[in-house]
Amino acid sequence: MQAALSSARITLVPLTEEHLDYEIELDSDPEVMRYLGAGVARSRPEIEEAHRRRLTAATPTPGLGYWIGFIEDQFVGWWTLSTPERPDQGPVEGQAELGYRLLPRYWRRGLGGEGARELLRHGFVDLGLGRIFAETMAVNTASRATMASIGMHYVRTFYLQWEHSIPGSEHGEVEYAITSDNWRTHQRR
Repeated sequence: MQAALSSARITLVPLTEEHLDYEIELDSDPEVMRYLGAGVARSRPEIEEAHRRRLTAATPTPGLGYWIGFIEDQFVGWWTLSTPERPDQGPVEGQAELGYRLLPRYWRRGLGGEGARELLRHGFVDLGLGRIFAETMAVNTASRATMASIGMHYVRTFYLQWEHSIPGSEHGEVEYAITSDNWRTHQRR
């Protein structure tokens, strides 16, 4: 079971079937999808398929999954701690991948980092994870800045094969990560 989480401004509730319309609002926005998938807005059937996959993300490892974020009653976006899926991401045991996606009207307010910090706390304190990592396109400077602001450090640049090339994909993807020990040190500062 996933726990409901909260930060100073955001309430994070586990993703359910009732949240599909929020995901449609998010994933059908071309600005949001600029650095994701094919770099274009997704169709409703594509979003419905992604929703089904997101709902099952909580199954492999208890406590992981997707959370829908709200400020008061307003939908902001989603955050995730999920099980690593690719062999190059390392062992599943003791680690998780962090992700976040926000509506553009909530960008540049520190909300991505605020929700991500709560998921780091949840992962390290509540779940006892040893390492949390995040990935983005190398050219996605806003997401990289968020990762750095929450204490994550650059690990590597790598290249994936995409069915559809996105402008900037020739520069590769980057991985950032933080260990439990580094997070605890970062918290004391």
